[in-house]
Amino acid sequence: MIFVAGAPVCTDSSSSCSQGHDILTDLMKHPVLVSASSSFSDVAERKFSVSNSSGISRHNRWVYIFQREYATVDPALVNVIGTDEATTCVGLVIRNQNSGMTSVAHLDSPDVVDIGLAQMLAFVVNQSSDAMLDVHLIGGFDDASPELVNGITESHGKLEGYSFPLCKKIVDSLAKSNMKFHIHTLHVLGHNTRRDSEGIAYPIFTGFLAETATGSIIPANFDATTRCPDEVVRRIRVSASFEDPSWKGRLLETYDTQTDQFVIAPCTWGMRKMHIALMLQNLSDQEILLTCSTSPSAEAPDFVDNQRRQWDYLIQHPDWSETFPSKKPRIFQRAEDKSWVRHQAKSSSSSYPYAN
Repeated sequence: MIFVAGAPVCTDSSSSCSQGHDILTDLMKHPVLVSASSSFSDVAERKFSVSNSSGISRHNRWVYIFQREYATVDPALVNVIGTDEATTCVGLVIRNQNSGMTSVAHLDSPDVVDIGLAQMLAFVVNQSSDAMLDVHLIGGFDDASPELVNGITESHGKLEGYSFPLCKKIVDSLAKSNMKFHIHTLHVLGHNTRRDSEGIAYPIFTGFLAETATGSIIPANFDATTRCPDEVVRRIRVSASFEDPSWKGRLLETYDTQTDQFVIAPCTWGMRKMHIALMLQNLSDQEILLTCSTSPSAEAPDFVDNQRRQWDYLIQHPDWSETFPSKKPRIFQRAEDKSWVRHQAKSSSSSYPYAN
């Protein structure tokens, strides 16, 4: 069930209002959400970096989420949780108003929404369906074809882009749930889109951070010092999970809420990944953008480098069991200086200062 400004948006599940398209259309026009999105657009984007004193204090405890991951954090253990690099993806925040428990997911496909939502809610609701849950959706800029904007219907397939089907699925799942979701921010699609002089669309923001104590959401951009730990392996899991049946329809397990540890669940891949990596490494930067991105014109400057680092790793480690021996997770514990220390059962621990 969805609420905006304390009032339910849709209560009749048998009516046309129950369809994701109609619900999304109504929400995008809702004056409260339009105003909130306009105000959000005016907020200065925070550069989140260990080296930038205005972006993060070394006393802060933060959790960063990559694509297709989620994490639920306890405000007693974590100050800030966030994600970025969301162009046609959507960052979803769900926070329990009473406990402050906050879950963030980086959703990249309608296929992971239903199970992903259940994963997020497992710790947030604490077995109580009566809790009022604050919700924010950020990302998913308007990547639809101009023909669609001018009136072509969804039956024309890919003209609707990647963002719209994902946003539609998210709000549809929220509306059909028995939980009470109070949407405060809907900074997606047209609300999160700017156009250049040639009419090319770009996202206004691709990331955000959530302050767990207050529930405040702030536009944010992260760097290599805060996209951690185990950056490359976690990026590889995104594409590898499509070939690993154990992850079908699910968000990637990454963080343990109760112990404040990164527990990076194993993902398998075959030699095919190495052969693909060898082929892709021969492409030009422009060819990589066109081949590997759903939004080539909207990617950050480090997109290609991030791709190449993954392929280098796969070429050097073609067997997934080198990365996940005995199919065990990779565990990282927080050190006193806020660096991450990898826990290795059969050998001494090794320190990963902020990034891998």
